[in-house]
Amino acid sequence: MQFDVSILSRPNISESVVRELRRMIVDGTLPAGDRVNEVHLSRSLGISRTPLREALGYLVAEKALKIVPRYGYYVCPLTFEEFKDIYRIRPILDPEALRLAGLPSPEKLDHLEDLNRRIGESNDLEETINLDDKWHLDLLAGCPNRELVALIEQNIARTRRYEMALMREQNNVLNATDEHSAIIDALRVGDLDAACGALRRNMQSGFEPIAAWLKSRENP
Repeated sequence: MQFDVSILSRPNISESVVRELRRMIVDGTLPAGDRVNEVHLSRSLGISRTPLREALGYLVAEKALKIVPRYGYYVCPLTFEEFKDIYRIRPILDPEALRLAGLPSPEKLDHLEDLNRRIGESNDLEETINLDDKWHLDLLAGCPNRELVALIEQNIARTRRYEMALMREQNNVLNATDEHSAIIDALRVGDLDAACGALRRNMQSGFEPIAAWLKSRENP
């Protein structure tokens, strides 16, 4: 079994370990249902048990792993039922956060346009997902309800492995730049209601491709 130890860059080693473990779960190196061998992983990745356990704890919070007392960590499967429940939350949360944030400044909209351009130009799967997540969080950064933003961040973390799994298997990247542009255009003319509606549609549009893929895996 080969591991990509080159990505384990310090000083943010725990974050790097999270990314590598997530990749291993997505590509099947750590198969669904298997117990995580901490000793073997720490040795293979060339790290101590402390950053590994920090990363494992983060993935438990994402529901990518579950911890069984006295036995350790196990890899959770990707399921349509889980995806359906968590993915349908953001079309509710994100528009409300944008409504509370209000109209962004022209400078903020220019920043969002630049980010959207970078998303469209990216050919790297993980970079594209990272940029898309940043675009949405930057859009909602002005929301005064930080608990609401925290819920959105948690939802992003939980749906990420589904998005990565689909894109790795189908070798493509879901591109929502046109939908992002519609949101920006509505905000530029001061139409917050239209922007919230466009954001809701953007959040809904990613559901069907992943749902269809999950159903095909569960019912081959």
